[in-house]
Amino acid sequence: MTIGTMIDPSDFMALLEESLAAEQPERGDLINGIVMAIDPQGLIVDCGMKRDGIVPRADMERMGNVVYTVGAEIAVMILQLEDQEGNLLLSVSQARQGEDWTRAEAFMASTEVFEGEVQDANRGGLIIPFGNLRGFVPASHVSELPRGIGENERKDYLTGLIGKKIPLKVIEVNRKRRRLVFSQREAQRGRRDSRKETLIVELHEGEIRKGVVSGLRDFGAFVDLGGADGLIHISELAWHRVKHPRELLTVGQEVEVYILRLDQDGKRIGLSLKRMQQNPWSQIDELYHVGQLVEGTISRVTQFGAFVSLEPGIEALLHTSQMSEPSPEDPTQFLTDGQHLLMRIITIETHRQRLGLSLKDVSDDDRAQWTAEHGTEFAIIPAEAMVNSAAPAEAMLNSAVPDEVIAEEAGQPVPEAVE
Repeated sequence: MTIGTMIDPSDFMALLEESLAAEQPERGDLINGIVMAIDPQGLIVDCGMKRDGIVPRADMERMGNVVYTVGAEIAVMILQLEDQEGNLLLSVSQARQGEDWTRAEAFMASTEVFEGEVQDANRGGLIIPFGNLRGFVPASHVSELPRGIGENERKDYLTGLIGKKIPLKVIEVNRKRRRLVFSQREAQRGRRDSRKETLIVELHEGEIRKGVVSGLRDFGAFVDLGGADGLIHISELAWHRVKHPRELLTVGQEVEVYILRLDQDGKRIGLSLKRMQQNPWSQIDELYHVGQLVEGTISRVTQFGAFVSLEPGIEALLHTSQMSEPSPEDPTQFLTDGQHLLMRIITIETHRQRLGLSLKDVSDDDRAQWTAEHGTEFAIIPAEAMVNSAAPAEAMLNSAVPDEVIAEEAGQPVPEAVE
């Protein structure tokens, strides 16, 4: 548009209306105003608009013991631009809630942890005041809530937390639906992660620390070392095969553990229980010799043979080729975990931590004499049960199965990697 060009009046009015519309406040807006008067009906507030706003007395009382003075600047929320009497209706309580929503959003964005006091509880979770808001902790986010308990027990446990302060993290903020959700579990996880970072720096591989068993899983046991957990893998629980950590440990048990590995990047602490014990393979030559009869208990049956537990914590291999003549094709059809057998040692390889056994080299006379001398009864496997089908003739003891497979099947590290 060049100088001197006339402005179309309709364009001018459109721009003016657009400008006024942009400045027009809306319901739900947070604005500041000056207290002009206080009377039994409430507050009269100057918000810089064409008319003063009114804060009803009932709304003021929701703020508790807050004292208002004439001339003070306060935050208010617009409830109605014009009520039935033409007044601009304001709220100080909802303005305060708006500030709390903003604060909650800031907590969620920063992942900061805060402490909240449990005000109430129901079967679904905990009620936590947050300023003028009420947040909720779902039962699934209560960190110490026992799993698998009944509804009544769960409600009793949650009710027992009323009045206690717990660490919390904001995990959901939804103003429109008025949803404010907290998590104690996430808060403690964040604290534990921070503690683990510090602990990894303090710890040194090879040292011994005391801890408390905090959890048992199929793959191992978690041990609390003082605010952060380390993991004892199932292969590091004992020198012999362990099917589940509950065979050796219970939650809450105090243990001494060996610091096996520290991974600062992955924030992982690897622990060992068996490194606190003497390696039974270090005394194998003193305890056993080739040709010796030994008692053993089957710990696991596989397609290529059976693993047998010997004292003190030795895991030996009974290969299919040493079970019968001819060799059974599927030993799982007649051998089961827990069977007690008398076998003969046929190979000892200390450096590889391998000990080979034979069942077919034990005669009925051997078993009868052993039972007479030691009073031990053994499982008797009928010969016809074993010969269900002949295995390939080339199946030789220990030669058909790589070390890695034997180690993995036995639930132990590869022999060469064992210290």
